[in-house]
Amino acid sequence: MKRVLVTGGTGFTGSRLVPLLIQRGYRVRCLIRRTSDRSRIRKYEMECVEGDLGDVDSLKDAMRDVDMLANVASIGFGHAPGIVDAAMHSNIERAVFISTTALFTTLNAPSKEVRIAAEEKIRKSNLNYTILRPTMIYGSADDRNMCRLIRALQKYPIFPILGNGESLQQPVYVGDVAQAVVGVLEEDKSIRKAYNIPGARALTMNQVVDTICALLKKRVRKIHLPAGPFVGGLGILEDIGIKFPLKSEQILRHNEDKAFSYVDAFKDFGYSPMDFEEGIGREIREMAN
Repeated sequence: MKRVLVTGGTGFTGSRLVPLLIQRGYRVRCLIRRTSDRSRIRKYEMECVEGDLGDVDSLKDAMRDVDMLANVASIGFGHAPGIVDAAMHSNIERAVFISTTALFTTLNAPSKEVRIAAEEKIRKSNLNYTILRPTMIYGSADDRNMCRLIRALQKYPIFPILGNGESLQQPVYVGDVAQAVVGVLEEDKSIRKAYNIPGARALTMNQVVDTICALLKKRVRKIHLPAGPFVGGLGILEDIGIKFPLKSEQILRHNEDKAFSYVDAFKDFGYSPMDFEEGIGREIREMAN
């Protein structure tokens, strides 16, 4: 029976991965911070060890007697070098790292260079790694994006869209990301490769809103506003240190196409993601309960 260390196991995606691994017969150990909320995984039969991704010694301790690593925690905070070094020191047989398709943005995102450097560190290691790059992950009231959109469309009869709403999005259901981690752990074809794992198809923001409204059985009028003035105005506020809930970079990102192929992932480990309509329908039903 293989033992898997999961980092980020108490988080949105990690808490979906833990039960999948247990169902597949793995022995699961989670590295968690002392202050982490364990409520999502408390009911599962697994081991929890306290530590910090920034502390290489605690990483080595957590990896003792572990066969595999599922690093679901973000690699965008500069911890990848320590995680990789600890995994090599511990002779980890197999490692999966969750990255993001956001590193392909044309924007000068603050974490872009960190993520690119993290992937480079992983690729240059001697680990039997796989890098998975999901698009925006959604799937329950725990996500940071779609749940807010659903609530706004439930509440208001008018919804503003900054831009023409025709930029492509390809959000991926959280369960598909968790299943992809299990899939690559069990498929040698994926060793020392990186894969984009988006949702089943790309949609425009207009289509995303229309799909949600149809499932809610609610008519909402979309109002398209020019993005430029908002980007410029927020940029000025940011330059003088005034914080606002919406950032200029977020507007630019929403008006950037984010569509990706998953042909390689399907070919190598059978990745077959859920259609957005089905996934967002599940989220709407969960939020209603």
